[in-house]
Amino acid sequence: MMNQHTAPVAAKDRFVSLDVLRGIAVLGILMVNAPTFFIYWGAMEYPPAHMDVTGANADAWRIMTVFFEQKFITLFSALFGAGIMLIVGEAEDASLKLHYRRMIWLLVFGLVHGFVFWFGDILTAYALIGMLAVLFRRMSAIKLVLWGLALIALTNLMLVLNEVSMAQNPAMMEPTTFGVVPDQESLDMWVNAYQSGFWPSRLYNVIGNAVAQLSGIIFFGPRVLGVMLVGMALFKTGFLLARWGVGLYAGLATLCLGVGLPSLWWASSQVVQSGFAHETLWIVGTLNAFASLVVAFGYASLVMLISKIDLLRLVRLPFAAAGRMAFTNYLTQTFVMTALATGIFGAPLYGAIERHEIVYVVLTVWAVQLIISPIWLSVFRFGPFEWLWRSLSYGKLQPFLKAKA
Repeated sequence: MMNQHTAPVAAKDRFVSLDVLRGIAVLGILMVNAPTFFIYWGAMEYPPAHMDVTGANADAWRIMTVFFEQKFITLFSALFGAGIMLIVGEAEDASLKLHYRRMIWLLVFGLVHGFVFWFGDILTAYALIGMLAVLFRRMSAIKLVLWGLALIALTNLMLVLNEVSMAQNPAMMEPTTFGVVPDQESLDMWVNAYQSGFWPSRLYNVIGNAVAQLSGIIFFGPRVLGVMLVGMALFKTGFLLARWGVGLYAGLATLCLGVGLPSLWWASSQVVQSGFAHETLWIVGTLNAFASLVVAFGYASLVMLISKIDLLRLVRLPFAAAGRMAFTNYLTQTFVMTALATGIFGAPLYGAIERHEIVYVVLTVWAVQLIISPIWLSVFRFGPFEWLWRSLSYGKLQPFLKAKA
């Protein structure tokens, strides 16, 4: 008899809270990713490296840093861990083999996505780390949390040591150091390549993806694994399934957001007032490594609270649909942003639009995906890339169209 985990999750068996949170996470991730499509990558580490960072642009940076940076990737990583528990559970049968097939195909998607389209790909890391995370699935929720927090602490420790060393050695932030602050010639070469079109910019993208994947797995791999383990624990305890009490979710959301967001707003304000001096940048970077976990947990608590309020069912609907199509929405975000940046849809926007204008682009994409996702799922069982991934993982074409009533 087929194990319950070896078949795709049916619509009636889905947890709406997971779908809503996943939809919000994939939309929130775009706010952080979007600038990397239009602005030199070093400006993510040191904003003055490229484009203006005053006035409305400084406000856009502050909003992204306080409300989005590291928060939604944390949610997405936790949900990935929860997904492992949902699909595999603690079984040793065919569902475990299915998991590894899913990760292998996810790795293929990630390599194509990263090397061809965008150097900020997370699918490659998720596939590799997901193969490791599944080995922890039989641990108790307490052990998963302890292991997860230990791995997160390891990453944060490396970050703090790096930030302190850079603060004590100003030469580390001199122009051309590690390419973070490029000289004008290097910056012009990078911008010109992207403004010349899709194909002329691909060599730069390949180099960027190779560096990003290697450094990301080494320096942030432990954090991603740690957050996945915490996500597995939150699934086991019922937190992510909206099974805790309304009062508890409300209290956790109020506490976490009430502590995390004001502290980050204060730190980011110091950065803007100092003109993005490194001695203030390292403080907000270090603080965010810890506060992002608190804020992400607050966001998750708030979404679980909303998921328990029946009057908000219609509000949840488009976000749940976006979550069911998170894989498709994530990839189409890349396709749209890359096309805009390299001029496939018209004049190339790389290096031509400011940070605050990028926010308007993101809001537009959000609106489109929130509208299209429920419409698509009214006709089809899955998003197109979800369907392709499932079909490849199961080794046969999965039903795509919804059965007629």
